[in-house]
Amino acid sequence: MTTVTLDTHRFIRTLKDAGIPESQAEAISEAFRAAHIEAELATKTDLQALELALKAEVRELEYRLIIKLGGMMTIAIAVIATLVKLL
Repeated sequence: MTTVTLDTHRFIRTLKDAGIPESQAEAISEAFRAAHIEAELATKTDLQALELALKAEVRELEYRLIIKLGGMMTIAIAVIATLVKLL
């Protein structure tokens, strides 16, 4: 994952310019920094990799469904042919 940097000095200065006392601005900045570090943000590359993985899984499911449907159709045709011969 890509790390996004946070300019805490500028963040605090912006809060102070908005009228928040320095001690509160520092506390807010620290809380935001801690939350920012813990956050696992997905990058475009992460999303593209996930998209490729999901497409591969969907393709595999399609193949499995086609095989099962083909098998069921074969059995249905065999059953119908048998019933036609018997009747």
